[in-house]
Amino acid sequence: MSTPAQRMVAEQLLPHGVTDQRVLKVMSEIPREEFVLPKLRRHAYEDRALAIDCGQTISQPLVVALMTQAVAPKPDDVALEVGAGSGYQAAVLSRLCRKVITVERESALAEHAAATLSRFGLTNVEVAVGDGSLGWPPEAPYQIILVAAAASGVPPALIEQLAEGGRMVIPVAVSHTEPQDLRLYKKEGGEVTYRSLFPVLFVPLLTG
Repeated sequence: MSTPAQRMVAEQLLPHGVTDQRVLKVMSEIPREEFVLPKLRRHAYEDRALAIDCGQTISQPLVVALMTQAVAPKPDDVALEVGAGSGYQAAVLSRLCRKVITVERESALAEHAAATLSRFGLTNVEVAVGDGSLGWPPEAPYQIILVAAAASGVPPALIEQLAEGGRMVIPVAVSHTEPQDLRLYKKEGGEVTYRSLFPVLFVPLLTG
């Protein structure tokens, strides 16, 4: 008998370009319902974003999987996530990286995410309260930066904190009328290049 998480992997992730076996395994094991509001638990595995507290959202499973696959996490990587939200994306990364720093500007969300992650024994995640557009200098540089909010341009601090050989995935708002452009940035030889992945809709990245 398959679990809801296993069915999500089979029906939503595998048919839509998620091929990384590590990502598929982790997402089949993490109980997504624990990261959504109690009244929405029955919708936890549906193919859509769901509202969480403070006007934020938890991304649809496919977007989480594709963003995680795009940054190609390695076991020794240190990852920075901007926008902890409920902590679900950080939980996924924590199983694939050595350490995850996730920055959240809403202290109530950060507190709740930290409690949820701790409950599952994910001790390699640090939840920090702060302005995510400034990154998190104390642990920089990062092999992986994953931004879960849309910026009008890539914050310079995040480029600076990306390690040589590092990968960053970030939704960039190219206009007010179109979906955002999810981009994968890479830093090689000090040069930063990017390629577009697919259109997305994220909450805006707020500064300050």
